Amino acid sequence: MLSHRAIWDGIDALAQRHGHSVSALARLAGLDATAFNVSKRVSKDGRERWPSTESISKILEATGEGFDSFLAGAGAFMQTSNIAFGQTVPLLGLAQAGAGGFFDSAGFPAGEGWDEVTLPSPVDPGIYALEIQGDSMEPLYREGDRVVVSPTEQVRRGDRVVVKTREGEVMAKILYRQSAKQIELHSLNPAYEPRLLNTRDIEWIARIIWASQ
Repeated sequence: MLSHRAIWDGIDALAQRHGHSVSALARLAGLDATAFNVSKRVSKDGRERWPSTESISKILEATGEGFDSFLAGAGAFMQTSNIAFGQTVPLLGLAQAGAGGFFDSAGFPAGEGWDEVTLPSPVDPGIYALEIQGDSMEPLYREGDRVVVSPTEQVRRGDRVVVKTREGEVMAKILYRQSAKQIELHSLNPAYEPRLLNTRDIEWIARIIWASQ
């Protein structure tokens, strides 16, 4: 199911994958620079505003992406063929996840102290949920949102990921660039600077495959 949040998440992710702000993406597609501004997504009386199919078509044409990749980039959307409702997955707070004993060396859940949450999820026994803390990924993920993470999914540029460093820091970010020696992580909140980490300092990276509304 496509929600208001999922569509806007897809636009944010598309802009991020191509190194643009949403304003720059709109201009690239020949639209008004303010077309995708956060302030335009909800009216003053609280009604949800949706982007037009024409504007989505234009940004896909401008970036050379297809509609399938656009949908895959929306963290609140998963193809219904992969959804199994009513399954429970392990749940842990993002800050708590930095403590020792909750993960094995590959980033899979381990040890005691996990809660559980029922979510739509793909058939993957290794997935788990983390609760977002902080505002570095606003407006995409807000405090208290839950993201479902898969340690087995291949990560690539533009993916939303959870990264754990060998020092115990756990963070949700955008994988902006990756080489054999370094990775560059971006936040969506412009108040946060990009993070450049050496691969030897990273314990694991897991792809975010679903997000709560």
